[in-house]
Amino acid sequence: MNDIKPGDIVARKKYGKDIFFKVKSLIINDTGETTAILRGLDVRLVADAPLEDLELQPAEEVLRYRHCDIQKHIHCFRRILQRREAEREALLLRGERPDRQEREPEKREGIPGEGFFEVPGRVLHIDGDEEYLDKCLHAYKQLKIPAQGVCLPEEQQAAKVEALLKEYTPDILVLTGHDGLLREGGDYANLDSYRHSKHFAAAVRAARTLRPTHDDLVIFAGACQSHYEALLKAGATFASSPRRVLIHAYDPVFVVERIAYTTIEKTLGPADIIKDTVTGNEGIGGIEIKGKLRLGFPTSPY
Repeated sequence: MNDIKPGDIVARKKYGKDIFFKVKSLIINDTGETTAILRGLDVRLVADAPLEDLELQPAEEVLRYRHCDIQKHIHCFRRILQRREAEREALLLRGERPDRQEREPEKREGIPGEGFFEVPGRVLHIDGDEEYLDKCLHAYKQLKIPAQGVCLPEEQQAAKVEALLKEYTPDILVLTGHDGLLREGGDYANLDSYRHSKHFAAAVRAARTLRPTHDDLVIFAGACQSHYEALLKAGATFASSPRRVLIHAYDPVFVVERIAYTTIEKTLGPADIIKDTVTGNEGIGGIEIKGKLRLGFPTSPY
């Protein structure tokens, strides 16, 4: 127990060792007791616990835990790519709509793969956790989503989001990091009951002063157990967490992917987007939104 230090992987005995955490720091209070500040390995939760409640996890258990997490997101990736391919084929066939059937030369331009290219929505991802940001940027790359990432502590996001929006001019903004209820049985309606929900809400409001409408800028905001209602009221398009549950590190990516690769001609219902996440509608919710994918023509040979 006394050997636990920052960087170690631990689990909380009180909760049946259900979630693995990385120890971010150790704090000694006025009575000399030491508390560990923890951040989830696969969920966007920040928590604290006394050292006596923590159990250091052996390397083989950490590998098993990470393997299970990898299998979860591989399953989501496969489902997303299969869905995207089917939608791409349907999108490229849109040149054969009834209103184009009388124009035979234009109809031929709708043949799948013949000269068209896709322009998905562009993403700015601001994350309070550098490791999670790196994971998400890697996922965006795998999913061929144009994305820029900036690591900013949750407390600083509101002050800097406007300048970042001007610099990167994204179609989709992600504001995330870690969150969590400060105490069990707290007032779920009170922003002060959460570690970072008030910071996410302030960042959303700041972003909306520059880009007010959902059709102009889609915003995902929040992390584990975040104050869902406050984030939507502030102007988020999608947010966590309706049932105050933990959300997966990649849930923001999966929400973004669905919007970035849905044609601007289609309006998506929240359920269509949420079904591609790990957590589902207990952890993620939002409002209907138009897609951000555009087709370009023709492709260049260079």
